[in-house]
Amino acid sequence: MGPAAVCSSPCFWSVCCPQGQEFLLRVEPQDPVVPARGSLLVNCSTDCPHPELITLETSLLKETVSNGVGWVAFQLSNVTSDSKVLCSSFCNGFQMTGSSDITVYRFPEHVELAPLSPWQPVGKNLTLRCWVAGGAPRTHLSVLLLRGEEELSRQQAVREPAEVTTTVLAGRDDHGANFSCRSELDLRSQGLGLFQNSSAPRQLQTFVLPVTFPHLTVPRFLEVGTSGPLVCTLDKLFPASEAQVQLALGNQMLNTSVSSQGDMLTATATATASAEQEGTREIVCNVTLGGESRETRKNLTIYSFREPTMNLSESTVPEGTTVNVTCAAGARVQLTLDGVPAVAPGQLAQLQINATERDDRRSFFCSATLEVDGLILRRNRSVQLRVLYGPKIDPTKCPQHLTWKDGTTHILQCQARGNPDPQIQCLQESSGFQPPVGIPFRVSLNYSGTYCCRAANSQGTHTLTVVMNVQNRNPLVVTIVMAVLVILGLVTVTAASLYIFGVQKRNDIYHVNQGSTWLPLTSKQPNEVLREEPS
Repeated sequence: MGPAAVCSSPCFWSVCCPQGQEFLLRVEPQDPVVPARGSLLVNCSTDCPHPELITLETSLLKETVSNGVGWVAFQLSNVTSDSKVLCSSFCNGFQMTGSSDITVYRFPEHVELAPLSPWQPVGKNLTLRCWVAGGAPRTHLSVLLLRGEEELSRQQAVREPAEVTTTVLAGRDDHGANFSCRSELDLRSQGLGLFQNSSAPRQLQTFVLPVTFPHLTVPRFLEVGTSGPLVCTLDKLFPASEAQVQLALGNQMLNTSVSSQGDMLTATATATASAEQEGTREIVCNVTLGGESRETRKNLTIYSFREPTMNLSESTVPEGTTVNVTCAAGARVQLTLDGVPAVAPGQLAQLQINATERDDRRSFFCSATLEVDGLILRRNRSVQLRVLYGPKIDPTKCPQHLTWKDGTTHILQCQARGNPDPQIQCLQESSGFQPPVGIPFRVSLNYSGTYCCRAANSQGTHTLTVVMNVQNRNPLVVTIVMAVLVILGLVTVTAASLYIFGVQKRNDIYHVNQGSTWLPLTSKQPNEVLREEPS
């Protein structure tokens, strides 16, 4: 309310100011707060009995809406800025005035938190910055910086636009936290309320990247066409699950599998060596987090080392044939063929022989050695030669004189060697009778005679003469033996008979080694079926 009108003239005092009375000119409401572009009803009133011309002075649009004895009401519209209104009137010739301050309030037009760094190192200061455009009255406008709903800073908005900053120490707990800015227009003292406006939240990502380098495990060597595992690890990394890892073989990016446990990061991949990559290549492990990287490089030697290639001019040859044996391998490979080294690394190893019977099933061995970065690698290969040769009957394995008893069982033992395995037959010269060879048969007197034993295969034949003498048993001896047996008793006779026949059986049956190149001969029981005997 403005100052009251005071009567000062003695001549009027008695008229307008009897007994020193003051008359007031009131403006209502006093010091109102109105929204921007709002309207306001202002009432000018006085207790002067006969006021003269009550007016309202203002820069705002006004309209007289009502009046009465000692008062006039004005409608103010489109109030856009703070202003002062002045009511004026005259009482008994003296001017009376009253004033009121209008305050306009408006909400902030824009509240924004400045973008945060994509990644913030743990333990480093983080500056939060907020801009508030618009908003009034500034004396009632505050700006808050928040972590979640935790108040970090509260400051009064000044200047236009208002800029508010605060600094916090970034920690692991801040990873993934939301930061925001909020304006508060507090008009509760004016009977209105607390008006808030918040910015869009921004999420913070904090990280720890150790100064140490990743630990990279790679094979020292890798042969072309083979694969090897690669393992890259880095500890004390936060958050390990957010890190990016690349494993590369030279310029080739590898398909990488990444896992994390706590602050430990592990990346694995498989490197496959190709012929184009032969030589020394770098394996690179790069770990990136928070825009920073740690990288480790290691060498991998890729080499090509094929097994030696062995060739025989012919793998199966007749006896007396010249055979060339060769062994080949890649460049830088030193070859040794049957103990004889090649002239120089990368050169052929070769050998020439004149095939004999002793070379049948002979194996030729080729050894290849390659030095790769100080390591000696070896490969071996072998081939076998088959030599075709005619049959040979060994007299030591084919007895030429045989003496047997009539009616006893024997095996005609006659073996031959050769390649292919020879077939052997023995024919009696007088009758052409062919006794079995290598299996048991019962002999008779007409088996006596000279036999031509003939071994044959595709390379030729070989013969050997065998004389068989079959003797008749002596009846007198049999009678004497039987008498002795009767005297000694049935039990003794039986035991003796078993003994004699046992010895006889052991003497008559022969066993032949199946593993040799000689014709195999096996025994059969005497009661087996015999072949046709000569007539």
